[in-house]
Amino acid sequence: MSKKINVGILFGGKSAEHEVSLQSAKNVYDAIDRDKYNPILIGIDKTGRWLLNEGSHFLLNADDPKNIRLNQSGDAVALVPRSGGAISNLDSLKNSGAVDVVFPILHGPFGEDGTVQGLLKLADIPFVGAGVLGSAAGMDKDVMKRLLRDAEIPIGKFIALKSHEKAPSFAEAVKALGEPIFIKPANMGSSVGVYKVHSDTEYQAAVKAAFQYDTKIILEEFIPGRELECAVLGNEEPAASVPGEIISTHEFYSYDAKYLDEHGAVLEIPARLPEEITRQIQALAIKTFQVLSCEGLSRVDFFLKEERINSRIIVNEINTMPGFTKISMYPKLWEASGISYTELISRLIELAIKRFEKEKVLRTSVG
Repeated sequence: MSKKINVGILFGGKSAEHEVSLQSAKNVYDAIDRDKYNPILIGIDKTGRWLLNEGSHFLLNADDPKNIRLNQSGDAVALVPRSGGAISNLDSLKNSGAVDVVFPILHGPFGEDGTVQGLLKLADIPFVGAGVLGSAAGMDKDVMKRLLRDAEIPIGKFIALKSHEKAPSFAEAVKALGEPIFIKPANMGSSVGVYKVHSDTEYQAAVKAAFQYDTKIILEEFIPGRELECAVLGNEEPAASVPGEIISTHEFYSYDAKYLDEHGAVLEIPARLPEEITRQIQALAIKTFQVLSCEGLSRVDFFLKEERINSRIIVNEINTMPGFTKISMYPKLWEASGISYTELISRLIELAIKRFEKEKVLRTSVG
């Protein structure tokens, strides 16, 4: 029998999406194929400390999304460059095992934005998901939208605003984008810090609030239409899942609707769409994935604007490490496409190792 692969499940993180990551990690840990893999849990607390935890007690209030917490009792550890994946215990200065591949189930800044991906590349360890470039481009909504626009992929109108710049007045923003307006941190996901505004008072408050999460924010036009999502899986030859539709019971698909309110949205999987629209969404999802240099996995979010004569498909954004909770769209979309949750995890790990093996033979010297 072949040796089991040690999979480091890296989760938590110094991000407002910390709690979402905890939920994702729990589900991956519970579902991973124990015949192939030996899961090793490494949680990152909100100060940035890495903690090695036992599977039996790595979370507190694990079944309560509103109060879920990382157990702080684990040993402080680090991954060191060129150590063969050894986990270094910072207290005893000894090794606490090793990982063969890392599954960074991290959402938002300091995890999904290329920072951890760069560290893992320096440590010479295979990892699941997009590399440094794809992660960074997919995380920054401003950069992402510019790249998609240049590739002639349909997107909505937007304005990027940095914290040192003067914000346009509400009237100026409405003139450029229409009303209402969505305001979002540029580098954040899970609908954290997202506001839908209808008035100058709401606008001023939302701009201020969004800047609490990032030094750059995005003002976006409101696009009336159906909210659709499509999952992508693969490296050089990615495949797209069946699309799914989100029918939110909130004013929009907010953080609470996604993760806290079990009745926050109805998920229609697969979405009820004409075959031609389904094919167009799948093709656009793959093109978006490739334009942004993504690998492994992503979820691409769309608006379907159903007009009198035809339908317009608009790309909203990409998520390079989508949620893996039990109610998350990415695994549900693949389940509806014929790939179980456990098999999906295995495929992602295999893709990570294949990419690593391919990159390992690249030359690092001249002559």
